[in-house]
Amino acid sequence: MVYAVVRAGGRQEKVEVGTIVVLDRLKADVNGTVELSPVLFVDGDTITHDPKALAKITVTAEVIGHERGPKIVIQHFKNKTGYKRRQGFRHDQTRVKITGIK
Repeated sequence: MVYAVVRAGGRQEKVEVGTIVVLDRLKADVNGTVELSPVLFVDGDTITHDPKALAKITVTAEVIGHERGPKIVIQHFKNKTGYKRRQGFRHDQTRVKITGIK
């Protein structure tokens, strides 16, 4: 069993070949490829977390598409003053498919 933990968008994701992951928006074209930096690499019984050894490992992914996340509603309310404020936010995301861990 081969998998890697990659750093993407301020978070860490566990990925294997063929995994589809939703990340923060990446500056890449649709059907283009991106490289993700591994934090941990597991190959059977061997676990690699040394930065020098991880520099030799590449995790490649194909960009499937760009999308927007679910709407987050932000509400402010102050009692007895008539103050109400409502704001919405949708996060930009990129859906990628892991094509190789070498």
